[in-house]
Amino acid sequence: MQDVEAAITSVAIFGAGSWGTTFAKVLADAAESHGIERSIRVWGRNPETIADINGHRNGRYLGDIELPSAITATTDPAEALAGAQLVVFAVPAQSLRAQLERWRALVPRDAAVMSLMKGLEVGTDLRMSEVIAEVTGVPTPRIAVLSGPNLAMEIARKEPTASVIACADEALAQRLARASTAPYFRPYTSTDVVGAEIGGIVKNVIALCVGICDGRGMGDNTKASVITRGLAETTRLAVALGADPQTLAGLAGLGDLVATCASKLSRNHTAGTLLGQGLSVEEVGARMTQIAEGIKSAPAVRDLARRVGVDMPITEAVVGVLAGRIGIDQLQTALLARELKSEGE
Repeated sequence: MQDVEAAITSVAIFGAGSWGTTFAKVLADAAESHGIERSIRVWGRNPETIADINGHRNGRYLGDIELPSAITATTDPAEALAGAQLVVFAVPAQSLRAQLERWRALVPRDAAVMSLMKGLEVGTDLRMSEVIAEVTGVPTPRIAVLSGPNLAMEIARKEPTASVIACADEALAQRLARASTAPYFRPYTSTDVVGAEIGGIVKNVIALCVGICDGRGMGDNTKASVITRGLAETTRLAVALGADPQTLAGLAGLGDLVATCASKLSRNHTAGTLLGQGLSVEEVGARMTQIAEGIKSAPAVRDLARRVGVDMPITEAVVGVLAGRIGIDQLQTALLARELKSEGE
């Protein structure tokens, strides 16, 4: 494989939402800080958003933040992918497979691929890197994932942020990290793709529960308890799937969990708060402009945990709420009325 760091002058990003656009900005700012000329093409389906990006804004998602001139946008996937040396996916998790089926023949043969998505596919329980490998045939060592505390608006405002790029090929992870390092964005590297992805997936479910607690007017003790026990069940699942437990104590685990559960910018926390205030799942979806991945992924997380024999009581309770089997006012009882266990269990 080519030297990715030296060769990344052309990037395709699929997803013109807040995170896809923000990461395009990170890559452009990183290139400028390194004295590299880099073309970044963003694909999206909404012509108005595409036109806005080509005018150096994405007002719908990032307000008045100016985008670098290196970023252009298109609704044509072939145009976006032409000559791309790095292909980045930032589309809703549950739409990835169907879109990849249409795009896979266009993906350049030697391109590296990076996933920004934090979801588990419903029906297959596959992580996004697994969906990419299965549909496109891109070898696993060429697929990386970016995880960690990634609140897009803060990064777009150039607020200092650290994240993790995980890839089975350690050298590729390092090259992608160097290519993504901007003055305000510091990616660390890991070879633990499973741990990085599971941390990013399950934290959305835990954030829904914390949001519900906020919506019900519960205090900080309650939320700290949910976050801590949520990390415990996330770690149990990740380790059962082969992850290194240390990954879940780092940026892709604890770091991402804290940011998503605590921030008002978090879509999943916001969705949980609305649920806690009495809105239905349908009403929450209608109220929000962006998808809360935890709502879609929670049943898949629960199914995966059951399949590998991992106890995840918070996830079970959240799925019960989403399915209407547990009322919001019954969530506390569902979580606390369990057999006594040691904290390590």
